[in-house]
Amino acid sequence: MPNETFLILVINPGSTTTKISVFENETEIFTETITHKFEELSRFNKASDQDLYRMEMIIKTLRAKGIALEKLNAVVGRGGLLRPIEGGTYAVNEQMVADLKRGVMGDHPSNCGGLIAYAISKALGCQAFIVDPVVVDEMEAVARISGMPLIERKSIFHALNQKAVARDAAEKLQKSYFESRLIIVHLGGGITVGAHLNGRVVDVNNGLDGDGPFSPERSGGVPAGDLVKAAFSGEYTLPEMKKLIKGLGGAVAYLGSHDMRAVEELVAEGDEKATLIWEAMAYQVSKEIGSMATVLEGKVDAIALTGGIAFSKRFVALIKKRVEFIAPVLLFPGEQEMRALALGGLRVLTKEEKAKRYL
Repeated sequence: MPNETFLILVINPGSTTTKISVFENETEIFTETITHKFEELSRFNKASDQDLYRMEMIIKTLRAKGIALEKLNAVVGRGGLLRPIEGGTYAVNEQMVADLKRGVMGDHPSNCGGLIAYAISKALGCQAFIVDPVVVDEMEAVARISGMPLIERKSIFHALNQKAVARDAAEKLQKSYFESRLIIVHLGGGITVGAHLNGRVVDVNNGLDGDGPFSPERSGGVPAGDLVKAAFSGEYTLPEMKKLIKGLGGAVAYLGSHDMRAVEELVAEGDEKATLIWEAMAYQVSKEIGSMATVLEGKVDAIALTGGIAFSKRFVALIKKRVEFIAPVLLFPGEQEMRALALGGLRVLTKEEKAKRYL
C-alpha cells in the first residue's frame, strides 16, 4: 500500500459510450458511463476524431461530481490500435498520439483513450498513460508459425483483463507475476486462452479472427478446407464470410442467441441441442487449455478463469472436470478493466514500475 495518495482518472471509450472512473490509489471513488447519441458521433469522419467531443463530456461529468481536476496525478486511457508492443504501462507521447490519430493499425473508439488522456494531462500538468492494449504481442517466434508462410499467427486477445487477472492469480499463489507459469482463460463474447510465462504471454489464440475455441459469437478455428470451399462457393460475399467468423459464429450460429445466461436456462430445462453446444464450447476451451499446458512444458502454477461466463458454475464445472489434473483452477469472474487501468498507472506513480516508452 503506497504511503502517498494519488488521484487517477481512468477513461475507457466504447462505440457509443465513454466509461470513466476516478480512483484514489486502489480505491474506486466513482464510476460513470457517459452515453453518446448516434447523431452526435455520426458527424465525425473517424472514431479518433471524437476525442475532443468526448473529452468535453468527461470534464463536464467530473465537475458535476465535484472532482477537483487540478488534483489529478494521472489520466489513464484505454490503449487503442497501436503497433504491436509488449505488455505494460506506457507514457502517452507524441508518437503514440500521431499513430492513434492516423489509425496506424485501424480506426477504433478505443484510440480516443490515449488521445483524451494526453490532452487532459497537457492541460493539467499531470501524467498520461495507457495500459496493456489489445495489440500486446509477446509471442515467441515458434508460436507465430502457422504452417503456411502466407499467414502468420497473431497476438490479438483480452490483454488488459488477462494481465490483470494473471497478477491477481500470482498474488493468490504468493508469487510474483514475473516468476509464475499461468494459463489465463478469458470467457466472454470472445474467448482467449493465454500461456503466461514469467510475465510474458508467450502464446495465445487470436480470439478476434477465428482461432481457438468457438465462443458465444465467434466461430473459433474451423476446418480450413471446408472454410475455403464455402468462401469460394459463390454463396457468400467476403463481408458475409467475415461475419460468420465474428458476430454470427459460435453459439449464436447454432442457437440463435449469444446470451449464455439464456442458453444456460435452456440447458437447465433439458434442451438437447443447447446442452450439446454448451458442452462443446466447454470442451473446446478445455482443449485449448491443454494445448497451452504443453507450451509451458506441463509446469503450470494455476489456471485462472475470468470473463462473464466464469460466473456460470455449470460451465466452470465442465472445464474443471477436464483440466484440474494440470493445475489448480482459480476463479476471477467478470472483468475489472477500469481497476486494471488504474492499477497500471498507480504502479508507475509509486515507482513500483517504470513507464515504458512507445517508439
